Amino acid sequence: MNATATLSSKFQISIPKAVREALRWEAGQSFVFIPKDKGVLVMPVPALNELAGLAKGARNKEGYRDRKDRY
Repeated sequence: MNATATLSSKFQISIPKAVREALRWEAGQSFVFIPKDKGVLVMPVPALNELAGLAKGARNKEGYRDRKDRY
């Protein structure tokens, strides 16, 4: 998918419809901007329910490596 947009005099960019539909982005969604070399990575901020279970098993210390285990 190739889509372009122009930066306005108010420093705003409209996200092309094809991109919004393909990624299922909706009005009111929050985004994070991550600088990458000469560009920027734009990603939606995940909802709390999307993060559920992300750290599952983090309390299990079995197999845990500490700094002492490194060279």
